[in-house]
Amino acid sequence: MNHSTSIGLDVHARSIAASALVHETGEVVRASFGYDPAAVAAWAAALPQPCRAVYESGPTGFDLKRSLDALGLPTAVGAVSKMLRPSGDRVKTDRRDADFLARMLAVGNVVECWCPPPAREADRDLARLREQAREDLMRARHRLSKFLLRKGLRWEGATSWTQAHRRWLRAVELPEPVERLVYGELLEAVAAAEGRRRRLDAEIARRAASPDLAPVVSALSGIRGVSTLTAFALAVEVGDLSRFPTARAFMSYVGLVPSESSSGESVSRGGITRAGNAHVRRLLVEAAWHHERPLSPASEAAAAASAPTAAAAEACARCNRRLHERFLALRARRKPGGVVAAAVARELAGFVWAVGAAAQGSPA
Repeated sequence: MNHSTSIGLDVHARSIAASALVHETGEVVRASFGYDPAAVAAWAAALPQPCRAVYESGPTGFDLKRSLDALGLPTAVGAVSKMLRPSGDRVKTDRRDADFLARMLAVGNVVECWCPPPAREADRDLARLREQAREDLMRARHRLSKFLLRKGLRWEGATSWTQAHRRWLRAVELPEPVERLVYGELLEAVAAAEGRRRRLDAEIARRAASPDLAPVVSALSGIRGVSTLTAFALAVEVGDLSRFPTARAFMSYVGLVPSESSSGESVSRGGITRAGNAHVRRLLVEAAWHHERPLSPASEAAAAASAPTAAAAEACARCNRRLHERFLALRARRKPGGVVAAAVARELAGFVWAVGAAAQGSPA
């Protein structure tokens, strides 16, 4: 411990409840503020120095941390999912939350969140907006198809949203004027969502080619199932891969390791923990499905061409072979598809860690 006073901050949109625990005396000093980092820093400056503060991760993001750091008060953002609260503690107030955070910081039980630089956080916002655009487009398409289904109109083709399907949609005629109005609005909503997704895809492609992201995006793109969009999202969501000491630590971070409830001689393992970053986990599971298909010389050549170095190309080729074999082996054991995809995604996470860390210049 390299500080004399631990400060817990319970942060809301318009208020901050602060609790300071002085280590030498055990004294607890409390205060309340509006959302005013300067006032918090001035209050902390009057306490026994050095001080360190912590607040829980949440919707307020990293703005307060950056402001307090700049004002001379080192601040951590604690992972709320890792806060070990007593099961018997049923009283929750802002003051008690701040007291709890101060105690956790004092005994070193705070797991800090990685705080991205502002530019990288902007890239992460872009990746998350693209994910939201994908979800919005899916909802708009579902609304349109369900509207037509209620009118007794069904597309008989094998695949939706092909050129043939779109021609069929344009040819649909409805008898009621209000129905035609509703249908036109639903079509426009789909077109608007598709246009938004295209614009975001173009911006992501531009950012992925920037000098700070191009090496890791190019390296990860050599793995089957990892497109430029996926590689960009992985790079900006995870950030510096060197903060994970092992591949298993990264697998745990994305929630792809088995849960466990063991005691004594009894060992019981369950499904994956689903802890950590759900967006990254979904991307890895979706990419894992691509490894079901056999490898082709063309796909291997494309993967090798996208890798920035010979070492990255070799690692990606090894990854692609290994994951395809793993997928087939689990299928042969008649494992359910979801279980197979999760298991392959777990190994894929390990390869992403190794390839990405090497591309970032960190030994993996």
